[in-house]
Amino acid sequence: MTLSVSEQNYLLGVAKQSIEHGLEHGVQKPPGSYNLPLSFQHFENEQACFVTLNKEAQLRGCIGTLEATRALIEDVSHNAFHAAFSDPRFSPLDIQELERLNIGISLLSPPQEMEYCQTMEDLLEQLKPEEDGLIISDGARRATFLPSVWEQLPDKRQFVHYLMRKAGISVWSEGIRCERYRSHSFDLGWHRIESYAG
Repeated sequence: MTLSVSEQNYLLGVAKQSIEHGLEHGVQKPPGSYNLPLSFQHFENEQACFVTLNKEAQLRGCIGTLEATRALIEDVSHNAFHAAFSDPRFSPLDIQELERLNIGISLLSPPQEMEYCQTMEDLLEQLKPEEDGLIISDGARRATFLPSVWEQLPDKRQFVHYLMRKAGISVWSEGIRCERYRSHSFDLGWHRIESYAG
């Protein structure tokens, strides 16, 4: 799903407004409270996304969904709030941090299972750096890296090792399941985003 600049700006504004609402009221903006213009009605379709917050090029929060379960506009709003205030790796966002904040949104394609992943070598042969997002799971352990993570981990083997570590998987086993997806990503600095006041 590729968006126009105006569509990207609208969703970034929704994310910003969700964070502003959280800072002001301490709670998430209620679902169904956005009044979409006719030109953006398609944002009511179910779509999975991640919202990533960076401060001075360092990760400040990232929350998302891997499978579409709610309207895109609601997923953006929900994930923006939780990236700012509920990411367990970070303390809740403070108003003093906003001027240095960057908001990014990644829209995800449906995950596709990779059939030949009996060994790590099988997986490495299929992986496409800078294009594939990857989900690795083994029983209840599961983790993902967005395609943007290739910027920090360009080596395939390192990419997979770090993802296994994130999932809490210490060794490769035949029970490991691999899925890949693509994403359409865009971002802007806090002060360049117009918050949506609907």
